[in-house]
Amino acid sequence: MTNIGAGEIIYDLRKKIQEVKSELNQLGSISDIPELITSANLLRSNEYLSKVNDKKTMLISAYATYSESLEELLLSVFEIQKDLKEILKEQSSMILEQSKKKSKAKLKTRKK
Repeated sequence: MTNIGAGEIIYDLRKKIQEVKSELNQLGSISDIPELITSANLLRSNEYLSKVNDKKTMLISAYATYSESLEELLLSVFEIQKDLKEILKEQSSMILEQSKKKSKAKLKTRKK
């Protein structure tokens, strides 16, 4: 009975060896190594390009945020400029009114 058990083990091992040999044959021979090197180099290049692409995407995003902030800042500057123009107009009209009042007051004092 022990022989039958040993026979099954040997048969299973032989079958396993044949499967592994078949898998090795499917992998190809050593002559395919240059192709593997080229493929590995392409993978490395692809990884590099992916990293560069990610960094460029981050850079574009940062520039987009930066330009939006600059646009908001410019709008604020234009609003301030508009407010300053209005203030200048008011002040110049006030100065004109004061100078007219002074000149009228001078005329009144001269007439007396």
